[in-house]
Amino acid sequence: MVDTGSEPSTPGWSAAVSGLASRILGPEHRAIAFREQAGPERFFEYRAEGGELTVTASDAVAAAVGLHAYLREVCAVTVDWDAHLPLPVAEFADAPTTRRTAEVDQAYYLNFCTTGYTSPYWGWDEWEREVDWMALHGITTPLTAVGHEAVLRDAYTQLGLSDEQARAFIGGPGYLPWHYMGNLDNFAGPLPASWADSHLELGRRILNRQRELGMTPVLPGFTGHLPPEIARERPGERTRTRSWQKLVTHVLDPADPLYAEIGAQITRSQIELLGTDHLYAIDPFIEMVPVDADITFPGAIADATIEGLVRADPEAVWVLQSWPFSYQRSFWSDERVAAFLDAIPAERLLLLDLFGEREPQWSRFDSFGDKSWIWCALLNFGGRTDPMANLQRTLDGINAAKAARNRPAGIGLAMEATRNNPAFFDLVIDQVWQRNEGVARDWLPGFVQRRYGRGHDPALLEGWRGLLATIHSVPGNFRYPADEYGVLGHRPHYQDLADPEDLRARVSARLWYDWPDLIAAWEQLVGAAERTPELAEGALGRDLADVAMAVMLRVFDQRYLNLVERVGAGGPRSAADPRPGEGADLTEAPGFKEELNGLLAVVEDLDSLLATRPEYHYQRWEDQAVAWAQTPEERRVLVDNARRILTVWTTIGDGELDDYASRLWAGLVGDYYRSRWELWGQGLERAATDRAGASDELERSLVEREEAFLANGVPRPPQADGDVVTRSRALLDRYGRTEHP
Repeated sequence: MVDTGSEPSTPGWSAAVSGLASRILGPEHRAIAFREQAGPERFFEYRAEGGELTVTASDAVAAAVGLHAYLREVCAVTVDWDAHLPLPVAEFADAPTTRRTAEVDQAYYLNFCTTGYTSPYWGWDEWEREVDWMALHGITTPLTAVGHEAVLRDAYTQLGLSDEQARAFIGGPGYLPWHYMGNLDNFAGPLPASWADSHLELGRRILNRQRELGMTPVLPGFTGHLPPEIARERPGERTRTRSWQKLVTHVLDPADPLYAEIGAQITRSQIELLGTDHLYAIDPFIEMVPVDADITFPGAIADATIEGLVRADPEAVWVLQSWPFSYQRSFWSDERVAAFLDAIPAERLLLLDLFGEREPQWSRFDSFGDKSWIWCALLNFGGRTDPMANLQRTLDGINAAKAARNRPAGIGLAMEATRNNPAFFDLVIDQVWQRNEGVARDWLPGFVQRRYGRGHDPALLEGWRGLLATIHSVPGNFRYPADEYGVLGHRPHYQDLADPEDLRARVSARLWYDWPDLIAAWEQLVGAAERTPELAEGALGRDLADVAMAVMLRVFDQRYLNLVERVGAGGPRSAADPRPGEGADLTEAPGFKEELNGLLAVVEDLDSLLATRPEYHYQRWEDQAVAWAQTPEERRVLVDNARRILTVWTTIGDGELDDYASRLWAGLVGDYYRSRWELWGQGLERAATDRAGASDELERSLVEREEAFLANGVPRPPQADGDVVTRSRALLDRYGRTEHP
């Protein structure tokens, strides 16, 4: 089995954890004694007496978990993504000695995509808080990609490229994760000249803090993807092209000695600039099948990859995602996967079973034989804000993995974006240090108490029980949320007019629960917020926005369906004869204008609610990006990246990844999304009788709108009209008083 650095951290970590305590509790907090005690297993122990808290632990991360466990279990406070710091803990209540051992050795965190969809424009303030969050939640093994752009620049200039060529190859800062995975190059850039230097320093600070806290960071490695300038020097079969979302890249043949040479140079540059903990994330086949279908070819990639790593770092371990095995299962047969994995020595590999809550691969491959692996939750694609999950099935899956013949080395969070669906991700990461069986009985009450504090309104727990039974009980046949998220954030089209029955089936599938149950849960949360409005300034306000999204997305789905069914085969002839007919004047049809206005009203109302929550403002995202610019050209690149990735993603009109991220953010919803649905509504009358012509006109209009957005963004939203509680009550009264959406 591979040694992945889970042994107790070296002595002397107490100062680092004490610093963490001061950051979350304030510099004047009561005394905490951190004691280091090595042992055969990872553990923590807390005890409080006479106002002093003592935490004894096997390693720094375990000590941080122990501190957080005391705060959660005794003080009923938590450091989650929404917490206001410092925490309001005036004194440490007495608590008997409480000891806990880790269920698994490791906790993995992040996905390459997270650094594109959540944190591409973060500075040290955001990263410092994030690393503290990691430690308190037990993260031992974080993927850390900040600074890798400087590594690539250094490596490729040493291999003969100019600085300008290297920065052009790396591309725009907002797209770095996909460059690191080999999906694209020379895209949405070039990399600003100042970016690599500033982010090398930022990456060093992040890694230093992670290492001080006893973590073992995972850094990127070489995937076989190489610059066009080098590819042109390797003609014939030595380099080949491949395509991802119509973006063409060059890959090197593993038989070429340059493959291992480049891999070694990148690793050497990284060790020199950022150090190493001997773990390297390399995914040569992410959403792109191998360029050679021979069953032995992936094994040749493995040989060349390991040779390059070991030349520079004899202790190197390859961290590999299992995503291709499920995403492109038609290619990755059991035989192909086995041949590939068998080519990698067990001591050189750590597998991430990436989509464990929905498509686990460990059960398909007998828990990966003798290979070390980590059960990971993915759930969120692109940072979509439509809340949905299945908490109980996820918990059952984790417990089944823990009972596997070859038990997982750890549990991980590999979401494509953070700051969404907190209950799901909290539940998963809690299982590193605890074992729950029933979500409703064993876990949910504690989650609600620490989220809102001891003595909270009982309606909050009742509301969450309602959410557990509705939006957090997604059926097993959903590949959520990849395919089944709301219509509102999609690029409008008239294709559904051809088959309203199929649309009705899809809309109905999204409502797998009884609608009144979700409304009742919403009512419980809104009522509690009205009685304790101070809670709405924190996590409860975020939760109100999330539940409103869940409700209003279904309302929008239904109103869209109603319009499609009305128009689908030509529109109604008259109120007395509602059968489809040719040439109907929809603008004069009874109720049509009202229905269309009602569709747009949902968008406007949702935007007005989102505007009450700063974390749901689109402009904050763009402002973070612009803050890194030092020249007008750098500003152009950064603004383009921030706008592009949330909307057209690649290029306008290519139809590949439009609205993949589908963010429901104030400004983006009320301006960009609303204007597109207004264009859609304007063409409905023509679409009833000339669908092709209306579609062409809509496409032209949408392209113009997308071009305008990339050029100008959206106006800064006006100050929110009311607070989140007032707006929630208004929307509940408007949309929650019917038996159906």
